[in-house]
Amino acid sequence: MSGYEINFDGLVGPTHHYAGLSFGNVASTKNRNNASNPKLAAKQGLKKMKALADLGLKQGVFAPQERPHVPTLRRLGFTGSDIEVITQAMRTAPALLSSLSSASSMWTANSCTVSPSADSADGRVHFTAANLNNKFHRSIEHHTTTRILKAMFDNDVYFAHHEALPDAALFGDEGAANHNRLGGRYEQAGVQVFVYGQQQLGGTVAPKKFPARQTREASEAIARLHRLDAKRTVFIQQNPDVIDQGVFHNDVIAVSNQQVLFHHQHAFLNQTQALNEIRQKMAGIEQEFISIEVPENRVSVEDAVATYLFNSQILTRADGGMSIVVPEESRQNKAVWNYLNDMIQMGTPIDDIKVFDLRESMRNGGGPACLRLRVAVNEKELAAVNPNLFMNDRLFKILNQWVDQHYRDELTQDDLADPSLLIESRTALDELTKILGLGSVYHFQR
Repeated sequence: MSGYEINFDGLVGPTHHYAGLSFGNVASTKNRNNASNPKLAAKQGLKKMKALADLGLKQGVFAPQERPHVPTLRRLGFTGSDIEVITQAMRTAPALLSSLSSASSMWTANSCTVSPSADSADGRVHFTAANLNNKFHRSIEHHTTTRILKAMFDNDVYFAHHEALPDAALFGDEGAANHNRLGGRYEQAGVQVFVYGQQQLGGTVAPKKFPARQTREASEAIARLHRLDAKRTVFIQQNPDVIDQGVFHNDVIAVSNQQVLFHHQHAFLNQTQALNEIRQKMAGIEQEFISIEVPENRVSVEDAVATYLFNSQILTRADGGMSIVVPEESRQNKAVWNYLNDMIQMGTPIDDIKVFDLRESMRNGGGPACLRLRVAVNEKELAAVNPNLFMNDRLFKILNQWVDQHYRDELTQDDLADPSLLIESRTALDELTKILGLGSVYHFQR
């Protein structure tokens, strides 16, 4: 039976704006209050999805969240009609309205953690929605995320869905952005690598400036929920010093594909020991482990954060080679671009570079890897996935027309109080659920 990796990219929502909500994310805070272009952001994402689908890769679409989120505003004491709730919030708590209008669900690497059936004791693909409790604007996502995931993977024979972990600091979970899977063919057993920022109970090493968003306790809980084998599971700590330099998730300093781990010299705490454990467990499934370690003297952590070199995608092509997908910012940085071009000549499996303009996402703190969720499936599981989600010529045309009809080409924080924006957003999402065959996943539809 053949295996495939599906990349589900987050579709940018109509309320995409720059609010600088993510402390610890340098790009996010740097561009606070700049005017955004939701229409351009959505089209940039669609263009990337279509380009990867045209390469023969399995590429899907992940729907955005309902924003502004009026139910949460009501929980916080705002009353009246939906429009009155938004008007009150803008008048008395504009920062709160901005948080509850965030389009950050576009970064589906944070939506959940996925374990393929080949790794799970019950032979099903497991999904656990991330609680994202470190940031208020993202902590409200997981209820809708779970509904969307169930509409995407709606078959109990092949797919198992878990609610988010308890909403407490002890179980801070940021999803697949802190999770890698290494192995050979996608339908065969692999080694799952959970990267955490801090161990809450008994841990002594932690960042000093920025928060560690993923806890070891959360990663261990997900491994239990997904019924993983300890012989093929690794827990390693991210280097706290790089977290303090703006590496808020592991996918800003490392990325994997099949047997390859592409990472910075300073990515992990006790890096030699961590890599040796991965190598040993890869040997247990008879797979070679290839570590591509980028030295500090070639690419600094500062440049890695600025260009999102490691927030890239590594994709296996039909010919067996691997391509690395990087943002335009990586090409514009001389040190990073020189390293990439040297790397593809070094005899590693990565032999091709593909560059995409994702400026709107990058300015809000998310690159190519933030935008996608990886799901490894076998043939039967692939056939059970909602077929309306897969990118092709027809869907690309429909979604571009949908964006043209419903999205604005400029949005500032002041625009969030515009009653028309709420109506525009709900109208757009209601139509989208029909296009993607999701059913009533949003609160306003229920």
